Amino acid sequence: MQTRIKELRAKFNITQADLAKKVWVRRETIVFLEKWQYNPSLELAYKVSKVFSLKIEDIFIFEN
Repeated sequence: MQTRIKELRAKFNITQADLAKKVWVRRETIVFLEKWQYNPSLELAYKVSKVFSLKIEDIFIFEN
């Protein structure tokens, strides 16, 4: 899985800590998401997508 979270955070000027607060997770979770070391739950993916006003599939790229 790949994500565009780091790119989007830069575009919207949001820190990892800010994003973590908005989606109710620890900052380390955002770090793991950005490094592709953590697959988010559907709920977390939804919350992140709402922060950036994008569809889940525009943020998370799931590959086989």
